[in-house]
Amino acid sequence: MTSLASAVAAAAWTGAALALAGAVHAAVNAVLLRRPPAAPPRPGRRVSVLLPARDEAHRVEPCLRALLAQTARPDMQLLVLDDESVDATPELARQITAGRRGVELLHGGPPPPGWLGKPYACQQLADAADPQADVLVFVDADVVLAPHAVAATVALLDRYRLDLVSPYPRQRAQTVAERLVQPLLQWSWLTFLPLRLAERSARPSLSAANGQLLAVRRAAYQRAGGHAAVRGEVLDDIALLRAVKRTGGRGGVADGTALAQCRMYAGWREIRAGYGKSLWAAYGSPAGALAVLGLLATAYLVPPLALAAGCWLGAPVALAGLTGYLCGVAGRVVAAWRTGARVADALAHPLSVAALCLLTLGSLWRHRTGRLEWKRRAVSASWPASS
Repeated sequence: MTSLASAVAAAAWTGAALALAGAVHAAVNAVLLRRPPAAPPRPGRRVSVLLPARDEAHRVEPCLRALLAQTARPDMQLLVLDDESVDATPELARQITAGRRGVELLHGGPPPPGWLGKPYACQQLADAADPQADVLVFVDADVVLAPHAVAATVALLDRYRLDLVSPYPRQRAQTVAERLVQPLLQWSWLTFLPLRLAERSARPSLSAANGQLLAVRRAAYQRAGGHAAVRGEVLDDIALLRAVKRTGGRGGVADGTALAQCRMYAGWREIRAGYGKSLWAAYGSPAGALAVLGLLATAYLVPPLALAAGCWLGAPVALAGLTGYLCGVAGRVVAAWRTGARVADALAHPLSVAALCLLTLGSLWRHRTGRLEWKRRAVSASWPASS
């Protein structure tokens, strides 16, 4: 081989080794992932389900009807907070919940200085929750729960003696852009996060959570300082888990595939806006972001590029590239099988990683230029305090 071919083959084999390690780790995590009971008992104690909603008229109805159909009722209190919506969200919520016991509609105020909108909405809900409720369950308005979801989530807390649990909903992806990007949510923590160690460790880097469905023991929530402790965090769900673990709690993600489903964003424009507001904060610092992107590129982009270059550089380069590509696809297949995503979409994994890199770079640029906003509110330009 020429020196160029040798260098490309070496880079591809390095990427293949990284991708293989990620696939093996994802398979181990798929076995270790906490699973909820299929037929959980009613909680037997008061649970407050807290739903913040801001301009969600186009999707709040399925969410609310699913919450009203929970088997956890009548042990369950449901609080819905209209977070200064300018659409028909409060009117729809009022119509859907009219005459239902244990349901209360609240009207939120503007976030005080230093607060982002979502943490402030959640804090208002927590403050208004029934004092007798020892579990707080936060749900996003784009999530549709299975009838047993609240009961099963509380059962996860009890069965595994956790203080916070985040059953990761099944992510519905319809357009090509969604199918490229959305499956990376579960793939990322299955591939890179040691789940059982992460439950116990207070290290900020060993934390994953999803505010789409998140339950926390009230005592642990208060001990951590509630959402006031994460008031300026754009990734408030992960920051809340870190705060709980810093104060001696245990928690992490669980399998929520059978409990909830969510279509976060519809199409590329919403994906770009949604991830643009938060990806800049996901890696702790610009240097951390660039380091992660370098790792992703080495493991998942270099091998397929080497495979393509093998047409000119020879069979050894193509073999190294093909091996790395297949290892990357294998990791995605494991994640898809465990989380209910389309297995066939794993074949486009290099394109998915490339899209994630572009979204991250765009988010970093928008952060640097002060152009971050979400739902008519500016997003803080400060780096996470917990990074």
